[in-house]
Amino acid sequence: MAAHDLPLGRAVDYPRGYDPSLLFPIPRAHGRAELGIADGDALPFEGMDRWHAYELGWLDARGKPAVATATITVPAASPQLVESKSLKLYLNSLNAERFDDAEAVRARIAGDLSQAAGTPVEVAFGLPPMTAHDDATPIDAIDIDCDTYDAPRPEFLEADAGDIANEVLRSDLLKSNCPVTGQPDWASVRIAYRGPRIDRAGLLRYLVSFREHAGFHEQCVERIFVDLLARCRPAALAVEARYTRRGGLDINPWRVLPGTPAPAARRDPRQ
Repeated sequence: MAAHDLPLGRAVDYPRGYDPSLLFPIPRAHGRAELGIADGDALPFEGMDRWHAYELGWLDARGKPAVATATITVPAASPQLVESKSLKLYLNSLNAERFDDAEAVRARIAGDLSQAAGTPVEVAFGLPPMTAHDDATPIDAIDIDCDTYDAPRPEFLEADAGDIANEVLRSDLLKSNCPVTGQPDWASVRIAYRGPRIDRAGLLRYLVSFREHAGFHEQCVERIFVDLLARCRPAALAVEARYTRRGGLDINPWRVLPGTPAPAARRDPRQ
């Protein structure tokens, strides 16, 4: 299926029966090639894409509806990502399917998503806790002029090699657009690093420059990671974006330098 065949952005019949073919995998190599990462190259990062599903339902063995929430974890090393509207349609296709128990539902979803992603995908019922505050320092109040919104501008990123920092910075101003529909995607982004102190005003201008950029969530986070690594030379780096919910799903891509332990999963109030 080509990108123009996606159900995204056009009227789509509500799925009346279980249909794993609704899942649309997209090779990660396409977006990574734009970052100078050739297919087969060692990745400069590790990480995962953590999905939160708020609208999940099925029928029990006697036909009674059941509902749940779920957390889906796709490794960043998977050869494919799963397009978000196709995931929504797939989950909707379970609504009229009968299952013996909840574990059968979880196993079916995990199996289908693993097939689409090309690697084992974890599925667990429930959602991580919501956190109103964390240890990140917000940078959105910095008084700056912004006039660049068309494409990410890594030249805005600077760091002071004479001043070593160990900090977590947060901005709620990350916005990009869906590359198929042009609809906006909103996120809070957290950047944890140790190394030359990153210029916060330049970082904020850089994040704002994504405003009209067309890119999938995962690709945007990987671009931010690669640009920070190249321009600021941190010894440790982690980038996480927590995107707001759309269609009963939100996605939280997280990329880190190899060997960095995963943080505790959290949700933002905006999600």
